[in-house]
Amino acid sequence: MKLYINIIFILVFSSVLASCSASDNDSKPASVYPQYGAPFEKMPNREDAIIYQVNIRAFSAEGTLIGVQNRLSAIQELGANVVYLMPIHPVGTVRSAGGLGSPYAVKDYKAVNDDFGSLEDLRILVEEAHKMNMAVVLDWVANHTAWDNAWITEHSNWYQKDGNGAIIIPPGTNYNDVAQLDFNNTEMRAAMIDAMSYWVYSANIDGFRCDYADYVPQNFWTEAISSLRKIKNQPILMLAEGTKVSHFAAGFDYTFGFNFFSAMEKVFSESKPATSLQDSNAIEYANNYNDSQRVVRYTSNHDVNDTEGTPLDLFGGKQGSLATFIVAAYMKSVPMIYNGQEIGYDKSIKFFTRTPIDWTSADASMLAEYKKIIAFRKTSNAIKKGSYTGFSSDAVSVFTMETATEKVLVLSNLTNATVQYLVPASLSSIAWKDAFSGTAATVGTSISLQPYQYVVLKN
Repeated sequence: MKLYINIIFILVFSSVLASCSASDNDSKPASVYPQYGAPFEKMPNREDAIIYQVNIRAFSAEGTLIGVQNRLSAIQELGANVVYLMPIHPVGTVRSAGGLGSPYAVKDYKAVNDDFGSLEDLRILVEEAHKMNMAVVLDWVANHTAWDNAWITEHSNWYQKDGNGAIIIPPGTNYNDVAQLDFNNTEMRAAMIDAMSYWVYSANIDGFRCDYADYVPQNFWTEAISSLRKIKNQPILMLAEGTKVSHFAAGFDYTFGFNFFSAMEKVFSESKPATSLQDSNAIEYANNYNDSQRVVRYTSNHDVNDTEGTPLDLFGGKQGSLATFIVAAYMKSVPMIYNGQEIGYDKSIKFFTRTPIDWTSADASMLAEYKKIIAFRKTSNAIKKGSYTGFSSDAVSVFTMETATEKVLVLSNLTNATVQYLVPASLSSIAWKDAFSGTAATVGTSISLQPYQYVVLKN
């Protein structure tokens, strides 16, 4: 009898081992991964974030994670404290959209693209960023996979299909290089959360920028973010590349300022008034946001740069792009900078191919202005978490950001002409100081602003 029991035990145990070895990481619970690295003690609060987007293919001549690591000090010196890496994963080659393929066509959620380096390279990058008091977040593509992702053949029921049983591309798009996942499938959802958890455990990353977030069900994001926030003994940052206020209910820290960016473009391309920016701000915050929630705003990102042009192209050259950036960075927002814009880089940066940024072409005066704008934001609680009031004219974007102890007034002429701005009495009677120099500033009943001039005052 004892021998029989032992045989049964051996058979059952062997079966369990066989099952574990046969299954891949997709079915593992998150707890099977040992935590790599120590908690990052300098995680920025959500309102303190300055996000810097890295296109790995373009950021260095090597186009690698080591290339990013080698330039971390430049990101730190700019004033950024969140390094956002575009997708790090192997890229699908079936139905590829050309070039090296889209980084948003993920072939393997738990691997590093060989072109970029290794898991160890990512770990070192994260460790070095943490030493410089910068968090690292990964771009995550939850909605769809590449056609040669193993899930396609191993778990075809994890994908949406048409009436003929064929897996489909994301509905309403021409994204032919990717296959649409089915979020009604609980196994797929668990595997996706597991894959996200893998990077928090295995590389000690600090959050995610979630691609195409509006098209993934809120209840998935709620489940995923709840699981992720339990992993490390520190906060993580979650950015939804989407506009729905429900993202905050799901646990996201930020939504994305698509509407505001479009409004900024139209000020320059269609001569829309500067008042349209405060209208856009009202639209983006219309749906029950609270004071701790912020929209991420930008004057460039990988999509915009690739398809529409640089900030210099879109916003009136060097001075116009700075005048626009200060509005995007200060108007009730968390700012995001796309690699290269801080040096006035005037070339399109492709992300389906390798087009390395020429950092030797840096415009030193422009870089100094970006640093100055970011540095003041980091010291100002009014800018970071104050209440907003708009006073714009047709030509000048004007607003205050205010807490109980600090008030900041921003004026930015978004035209290429000298203009007179009539100052409201409530603003002219205040004892202001220049926010950048600290010198006293007198504001009368009107103020003259040169083309694309911006003024920031504090009280």
